[in-house]
Amino acid sequence: VAHHRNQSRHRLIRPGPSSFRSRPKNKMGILSLITGKPGASGFGSGSTAEQVTEGISAAGLTVLVTGGSSGIGLETSRVFALRGAHVIIAARNTEASEARKRIMEIHPLARVDVLKLDLSSLKSVRAFADQFNSMNLPLNILINNAGVMFCPFQLSEDEVEMQFATNHLG
Repeated sequence: VAHHRNQSRHRLIRPGPSSFRSRPKNKMGILSLITGKPGASGFGSGSTAEQVTEGISAAGLTVLVTGGSSGIGLETSRVFALRGAHVIIAARNTEASEARKRIMEIHPLARVDVLKLDLSSLKSVRAFADQFNSMNLPLNILINNAGVMFCPFQLSEDEVEMQFATNHLG
């Protein structure tokens, strides 16, 4: 159940079941996924990130994207850079440097930095936090995209199960 913040009273309000009944049901939601036709938002599975963020400026914002060197993280990093944000890609491998190069080729004026971060290592997390703090930047948006799933049993350097160490402790 979604929580909504009432700005005037600064308390959480949990909508009751009646508020869900009064909302129109969007029966086209699943069809939108299959057909790519727009849903209630005007966007569908065929919509591009550029279309969804058209008219939105992220100028002056600092965006930190964990796992920003590939997949959804790379696309998120690219589009925030396109919209003017200073993007920090936090990644554990050198693919991040290549991701930065690709973004800079497409958007030469973009501000993209790469910082090393291995979420499975608390030592790496501390070093990353120190390095980010030394940049004296605000953290306006944090995209926690990095994670691992269905990995074979392995312990992190901190002797914690790898998936738990990466996805929860890091």
